[in-house]
Amino acid sequence: MTTEPMIFALGASRSFGAAVAASVGLDLAPLEERAFEDGEYKLRPLTSVRGRDVYAVSSLYAEAGASGADKLLKLLFFIGALKDNGAARVTAVAPYLAFSRKDRRTKPRDPIATRYVAQLFDAMRADAVMTVDVHNIAAFENAFRCETLPLDAHALFAKHVAPLVAQAPVAVVSPDLGGEKRAELFRQRLERLLQRPAAKAFMDKVRSEGRVSGEIFAGDVAGRTALILDDLIAGGGTVARTAAACRAQGAAQVFALATHGVFAKAAGQVLGAAPIDRLILTDSVPVPEESPVAQALGARLSVLPLAPLIGQAIRRRHENRSIVDLLAEGP
Repeated sequence: MTTEPMIFALGASRSFGAAVAASVGLDLAPLEERAFEDGEYKLRPLTSVRGRDVYAVSSLYAEAGASGADKLLKLLFFIGALKDNGAARVTAVAPYLAFSRKDRRTKPRDPIATRYVAQLFDAMRADAVMTVDVHNIAAFENAFRCETLPLDAHALFAKHVAPLVAQAPVAVVSPDLGGEKRAELFRQRLERLLQRPAAKAFMDKVRSEGRVSGEIFAGDVAGRTALILDDLIAGGGTVARTAAACRAQGAAQVFALATHGVFAKAAGQVLGAAPIDRLILTDSVPVPEESPVAQALGARLSVLPLAPLIGQAIRRRHENRSIVDLLAEGP
């Protein structure tokens, strides 16, 4: 496509979207987002989108006054409006994609929310969905009929922690077996960046009806900086118990890395008391300075910006260049 892409950002993602647009030398396109007294709303572009390559940015985390479901419905409505007004291609950009954790049946008659969300995007004629560190990449890619564009924050994390660990021995730790593949890919990237071996470890975890159990820990973290990698943190219990296990196994330092901080009310207390030296997140979900987690962790908390990564992914998609190469190289 010869013209520039158009980038819109909805609601609380407006400042994030502006950073994404600025990272590729663009301004946000204008839109109207209007709420009615009865709680209904409408969204529409305030400029022509006919024949254009359009990107709608909305991170679907819950916040005061807007649940993830509210944001999802608004994004779907806006995609519908873009397609109705002649957009040639519409890509939904949801750095945090709500309802991705329920991707399979674990109990009889369970819903499969990932598939239902995919059907909604397909019904609105979205051409693609872009997200970052989705909970289960295989489930995400298999659920959608439209194009899927899964990004990851591995390059951001690796570049950030490399100078922090310096020459110290390191180990990458998965807090459960389900995240082992994610952790292994990150470990391999870190080895290439550090140009030396990184050990691996994992923690056993069994979740049933909201309760977490499992005490098995395998791997070599003694005397090492242990890097616990996960896609998201909610209550903080998984990170806390894995960090405690790493300390018990002799880890010299413990860093926790997670892309999405979708924190529950008690997360600040749990993480503040956890034996971690650093918690490193991205800004897919904002962490205000006055939030309980930020207050509890203070200088131990770092938040990395995703805008350059997403901006470059948008630019490469628009120009029909490889996004796989972007993930390999980093923004």
